[in-house]
Amino acid sequence: MPPARRRVLFDESVPHDLVPLLAEHEVATVQALGWAGTKNGALLRAARSAGYEVLVTTDRNMPYQQNVAASGLALLVLRAPSSRVADLLRVVPALLAALPEAVPGAATEVRAA
Repeated sequence: MPPARRRVLFDESVPHDLVPLLAEHEVATVQALGWAGTKNGALLRAARSAGYEVLVTTDRNMPYQQNVAASGLALLVLRAPSSRVADLLRVVPALLAALPEAVPGAATEVRAA
């Protein structure tokens, strides 16, 4: 059985170059939606209202600064040496594995295997 298709939103800290690597999911970016510069709390609310299930970010502080449990979104925090594409490419396989398992209201760190 193929993994469940998820509606995923990339925070503005996640490079657009990664979008094609998640082709089996419906992925949008904060910038493409015109939400660049939106504060994290408002972003979580807007994403949930728009029907997104998962927010992917490199912002390691978001789980501590926002009430992820109340957001109704699964938060996946990419952990890499930097937010450069070359560093984040190493995390993509773990991200693909984490997406089907992402739980609404929970924050999960995603690291390269």
